[in-house]
Formats: sequence, C-alpha cells, structure tokens
Amino acid sequence: MANVLILGGGFSGVVAAERLAQSLAEEHQITLVSRDRSFVFYPGLVDVAFGKSEPSDVSFDLRDAMLDRRIRFIQGEVARIEPDANKVLMARGEVEGVLTYDYLLFALGRRLATEEVPGFFEYAHHLLTIDSAVEFGAAIKSFSGGRAVIGQCCGARLPVPVYETAFALARLLESRSERPRVTIVSPDPPGYQLGDSAIAHALRTTLEDHSIEFLSEFPVERVTPETLISKNGHNINYRLLMLVPPFRGSAVSRTLQPTVGNEGYLNVDNTMRVQKCDRVYAAGDCVNFTGPKMAHMAVHQAEVAAANLALEIAGREPSVTYSHELMMVIDEGGPGTLFIRQDLSESDGATVKQGRFWSWAKWIHDKYWQARHS
Repeated sequence: MANVLILGGGFSGVVAAERLAQSLAEEHQITLVSRDRSFVFYPGLVDVAFGKSEPSDVSFDLRDAMLDRRIRFIQGEVARIEPDANKVLMARGEVEGVLTYDYLLFALGRRLATEEVPGFFEYAHHLLTIDSAVEFGAAIKSFSGGRAVIGQCCGARLPVPVYETAFALARLLESRSERPRVTIVSPDPPGYQLGDSAIAHALRTTLEDHSIEFLSEFPVERVTPETLISKNGHNINYRLLMLVPPFRGSAVSRTLQPTVGNEGYLNVDNTMRVQKCDRVYAAGDCVNFTGPKMAHMAVHQAEVAAANLALEIAGREPSVTYSHELMMVIDEGGPGTLFIRQDLSESDGATVKQGRFWSWAKWIHDKYWQARHS
C-alpha cells in the first residue's frame, strides 16, 4: 500500500487528489492537507466584488467533497518538510506533530508578498480572498467620483482580474451615466501586455472603447492614502484602488532546498517531479514556470503530476509530460471579451479571438467546474 500525501487545498491539490482516487486501487491511502476547510474558486471573486455572485457561490466544503471521493482530509498548517525522512511537520490544526508519506505532492500555492510594497496592506484592495472581495465590493458601492486605479505590482502573476475589474467598473459607471475615470497601471513596457503584441493590440482597443486609461512602465513602489507611487518617480492620485500584490513561493517550499528558485518557487521537470527530491511532485502556483499563474495551468499540472505519480506507484517510469500553455478568457462583459491561447514554451505568437460568445463560454465553464468538484 502506498501512502500519498497532498499538501494544499487549491485547484492543483483538489484535482490531483481526485485523479489519484480515480486511478489508484482502494488499498492506497490518499490524504489531502489544507490550512482552510473551504475551497475558493478564485476566478469568481470579481463577480463577488460586483455583486453578481455570493461568497457561497464560489466556495465549497473540502471535507465533505473529499469524503465522497475516498480521500482523507486533514485541516492544518504545514510547518516544514523533511524529504530525506519522508515526513511533514505540522504546526497546528487537527494533527500536530508528524505526518509520514511514501509519495508527496506539493501544492501549497503562492504567498502574497504585500510587505514588499509599503502601504499596500493599509490602503490597497485586492481580489485574492473572499473577505477581500467583499471589502472591495463595499468600496465600489461607496465610490462616488474621482479616479479608480486598478493594477498589478512587480512580481504579480495574475493579470485577468486587473482587466476584468477595470471593464466591470467602467460598465458600472457608464450605467450610472457617469464619465468613467478608470486607470490601469502595469510594470510592463508599452505594447507588452501579457508578452504578445496581438494580445496588447486587442486589449488596448477594448480599453479605449470603455475610456480606460492604460499606464505602462509603472512599477509600484509604495501606496499612500490617496497616491500610488512608482519606482521611477511617477505618481498617480486615486479615490479607489485595487492591486494584485507581488507573488512569491510558499515559505514551506524553502524547506526543500536546493530545489527552490530565487522567488521561492519549486524547480520541477516536465513530468512535474521536484528536482533532486525522490518521490516528490509539485503542481500549481508553487512551481517555477514563466508567465502568469492561472487556474487552468494548475489543473493541467495536477493532472500530469497525478498521472506520473500513479505510474511510479505501479513501478513504471513517469512518462506524461506537461505543456506550458496560456489559455484564458478576459471577460469584458460583452462583445469585447477576449479568448487568448499561447504556447509559452514556443516563440510563436498568441491566438486571440474576441466576441460575446467567450463571455458565455467562460460562465458555463466556471459553473460546470464548481458543480463537478463541489
């Protein structure tokens, strides 16, 4: 019997646990460890902020969901990993002390490094927890004029909520017959939105349709109560502010040295095995791949990791490989919605499509995913 331990209750942890439960015989034990009992469907948090969804619509109870799938669930905080001893030290929760494993799948995600931007915690909103989305929604309701600034900090790896928030806010102000004063700030140079000229052109055109200003080369340095300050000395005043903070790897990942990159992300090969660590895999926001960190990437990585882990348990060589592909929908709320697809491992340009269909398709996909996994 193999004892498989999965750390993390996000997209990659949940999907990996489900796939392993489907592929492994019942004699094997699968345990999912998560700090929180609730799974949060992060792509739905923009809708929560704008009152289109309730918090209960974008979350479900992990313990109940895993019980139906033959997966043991433990709520607790991981302190460190000792790969040479095949054990995980738990700091608090339902288990305090040691959890042992035969195979480990690391899916603890990324850390929000808000401390790298002075004033972020005190003055900026973000959309990366349910509570923060609800708080931002309250700020939107009380926003009665002035400039709204939406953006991402250096090291932020999640562009979609920036654009979807700007579009939703512009549409809301238009419905109130107010002249939109929405500005997006980005640390990237002009024409480099998401790293592709075709994507940049489509986004710029749609932003202009909604009178949304775009400021490139604005690396956020610090936040004051009414002003956003960049590292190159430029300032912009605001009355409403939402930023995606810098991302860094989980602090626990550093206990797997020397397999960790400069920003704390784990180095893996294309089978999702952690380099220099036997019987350890990783998937999701914790891994050291270039480009954005998106939910569909986490799901695909989890599927690859689970398939190879099952092969290894069966005594076979892992052979399923991960293709690092960007695929996402930026929902404009209408005909300006963009579908983007790009192979990030190749130099070819992105495929960009636009139309109301993609807004509908994203809604259907999100609802199906939530219903299937809850």
